[in-house]
Amino acid sequence: MRAARVLAPLLALLASACAQPPAPDAAIGPAVDLVHYELVDLSHPYDSDTVYWPTAPSEFELTELAYGETEGGYFYAANLLSTPEHGGTHLDAPIHFAAGRWTADQVPLERLVGPAVVIDVGERAAADADYRVSRADVETWEERHGAVPAGSIVLLRTGWGGRWPDRASYLGDDTPGDASNLHFPSYGEAAARHLVETRKVAVLGVDTASIDHGPSTDFIVHQIANGANVPGLENVANLERLPETGAWVLALPMKIAGGSGGPVRIAALVPR
Repeated sequence: MRAARVLAPLLALLASACAQPPAPDAAIGPAVDLVHYELVDLSHPYDSDTVYWPTAPSEFELTELAYGETEGGYFYAANLLSTPEHGGTHLDAPIHFAAGRWTADQVPLERLVGPAVVIDVGERAAADADYRVSRADVETWEERHGAVPAGSIVLLRTGWGGRWPDRASYLGDDTPGDASNLHFPSYGEAAARHLVETRKVAVLGVDTASIDHGPSTDFIVHQIANGANVPGLENVANLERLPETGAWVLALPMKIAGGSGGPVRIAALVPR
């Protein structure tokens, strides 16, 4: 039932976009199609500038295997890629911080498609790099828009996306192999509990490197979300292009069997 509730509106939108135009006398309502929506890419590209957690043992590597004209007279290109799971715009599968919870390939599709809730704390984050979003911040959003819908994909807009890919500015410190002096904003414990346990959201996302703020040592937001089988989306791009409500998000990660996460391409449909 929950899957039908979440997917039905988007499927109807996509179906209407692909349908043949009706006969002039067809007794139907006004058509809804993608002409009325802007597609926004919420993912950073993977390249030599991709930001990884400081303790990652490696970074993104793309090795050319073939490029050019073949003996058969046709063009052919192929590469070898290598990347840690947790870097760039990526999904944290619930298994990342909760034993026995979903791995990357087990996260149901209906958890990865849903209405976007964008909570903007840019001004507070600009004044405090270690800002943690409070339950009061969420309730302020709810005063304007109503209760955060169950099954929604919550995206926290801190303004940190504008710092990408400057690692020192984005992470607060760029010492290789050292994650003990990071400074960036994210969710606080009370806000996470309200969203996950009370509002039953599908995903927590953020435009910083973690759904826990930089100085965290217990990663309590990861524990809360992943423990409830709620995935995380980190290093989300272009959140300044989304309204606080009204957009739909599709966040489809690489389907890594047994993975604790992986690269994700996130698209938003924003009403024009």
